[in-house]
Amino acid sequence: MKYIKSTKEHKLYYRLCESYRFENTVRHDTIVDLGSLDELPGEAERKLLVQRISSLVKQSRTGIADMFETADATVEALAQKHFARIIEKDRIDTLNGRDYQVIDTGTVENKDIREVGTEWMCAQAVAQLGIAECLAVQGWDEQAVQLAVTHIISRAGYPASELRTAQWIKDNSAVCELTGYPIEKITKDKLYGISHKLSGVKDILEQHLCKRTNELFDLCDAIHIFDLTNTYFEGKQRHSTIAQFGRSKEKRSDCKLIVIALVINPEGFTKYSRLFEGNLTDSRSLVAIIEALSARTSDTGRKPMVVMDAGIATDDNILLLRKYGFDYMCVTRSSMKKYTADTNSAPIVIKDKKGQPISLQKAKVENDTDNYLIVHSAAKQVKEESIKSKLATRYEQDLIQMNNALSKKGGTKKAVKVWERIGRLKQKYPSINKHYEIEVITGDKSNATELKWKQKPPPQCEGKYLLRTNLDEKQESTQWAIYNTIREVEATFRTLKTDLDLRPIFHKKDDAAMAHLHLGLLAYTVVNTIRHQLKQKGINNEWRDITRIMDTQKLVTTTMVNQYNQTITIRQCSEPNQQVAEIYNALNYKHRPFGRKKSVVPPDELHHPPSPA
Repeated sequence: MKYIKSTKEHKLYYRLCESYRFENTVRHDTIVDLGSLDELPGEAERKLLVQRISSLVKQSRTGIADMFETADATVEALAQKHFARIIEKDRIDTLNGRDYQVIDTGTVENKDIREVGTEWMCAQAVAQLGIAECLAVQGWDEQAVQLAVTHIISRAGYPASELRTAQWIKDNSAVCELTGYPIEKITKDKLYGISHKLSGVKDILEQHLCKRTNELFDLCDAIHIFDLTNTYFEGKQRHSTIAQFGRSKEKRSDCKLIVIALVINPEGFTKYSRLFEGNLTDSRSLVAIIEALSARTSDTGRKPMVVMDAGIATDDNILLLRKYGFDYMCVTRSSMKKYTADTNSAPIVIKDKKGQPISLQKAKVENDTDNYLIVHSAAKQVKEESIKSKLATRYEQDLIQMNNALSKKGGTKKAVKVWERIGRLKQKYPSINKHYEIEVITGDKSNATELKWKQKPPPQCEGKYLLRTNLDEKQESTQWAIYNTIREVEATFRTLKTDLDLRPIFHKKDDAAMAHLHLGLLAYTVVNTIRHQLKQKGINNEWRDITRIMDTQKLVTTTMVNQYNQTITIRQCSEPNQQVAEIYNALNYKHRPFGRKKSVVPPDELHHPPSPA
């Protein structure tokens, strides 16, 4: 409405505007003044005019003739008139589908550059796994789901403490732009809280992911691989019940430990996980796992085979597996002396992944219905002999030093003391001591005068071990292939500990430590989902190498000023390089999370921001 002074009345005038977004509001930029439009008294005619002008603008921008035409000569004349004024004022930025601007190149700036490649790849894997949908079904609100997904992606792409993760999200990553969670709300306490909340639905998520990965990759889970590892705590953990001293697989006997038990399938996807006290031995952990597996597989026609290493394969655990009706394959803990090669079957030779020969031959044992297989690896034999040779050299050097001390002034000569030194030597080299016979010769006053030793004939078992199974499988190569799947659990532990930074644990409370480890297992499922698909396409890179490649793709904001002194802002992803594109193509993922986001801000908006009202 405009006030006409000459007639002292208010009159309606029309303007054709284009909408654009500025900060969190929508603004309008005037393209052309249409006047009072007295020639078109009806609302329908005025709408027709707007449609015709829009079609002419679209045709000018794209170069494609619009099918819209009007039979009203007045409307067509006005449309052509106002469109000519738009052209005259140079109010059309694009021509033939291309955005042409006259830009002051001195004003071009790139800012708010963030990593997006790894985050976008992981976000698409999370969508594949349906984690957000699973949490939503449990009644989680939208922001809680967004924060949970943000934390899982962050742990996969940047495994660190909650404090460092919060800093990384705020300073380096575009993960919040992908998940929709407000970046200004990210704090270490929010990340701590969502980790605990995720831990509360561990079993639900675990069962969902188990079913989902089977559906995605058409897996039947005919084999389950069971193994344990442990990780250590930094700190004294005085008030912890789960952190206990035990045998550390990282040789950190000075730190308290926690035991991680995993059941995975040959493709590396976790079927079940559980955390135990750090002083739990491998052989005592199977009962709880088998009971859980039995409950989960009770509705299937045939239970999966359980593959274990020698540390878990005790006679009691073998009886337990039989009780619950599981087939099993393991390395036997019994001595090689109890078994003899089956002379009715000739040994066969296969090659491992490195092309090294491995000999397989059936073995026999009296009063046992299980099948046994002698495995002889030439590479393993060379390695064991090398280790044994080094230990034997050190062992004998210490014996020589003890013998020389018998003739030196101030040296240890008392026979009792000499035997004490021998005892400490046995404790230092328990694996090599059993291969030696030592004699201490004494003289007057119970003093030792000479130390003699000789090496026993070495047993012919270097590079050999025995596989045991109740599976009625006649082919030795098939039995070996089944057992060889246990290598997958070793790769799983390596990814968890090294790539996803599960060691050491710095949390002081048990619930925080459990939440930390569960989050790592969730991130591992995302990582394995990606790596499994890449392996199918022949891409076998380690996870750290994959993230290094993907981090080359960035999200960038570019600003510039055009001829009208307007600030043009463009937010877009960088073009993926060849390696990044190959990974996206192998995964069948989209290359970019969204298209180009562009906004044009007039100069008066920059200098006169809107009032709070």
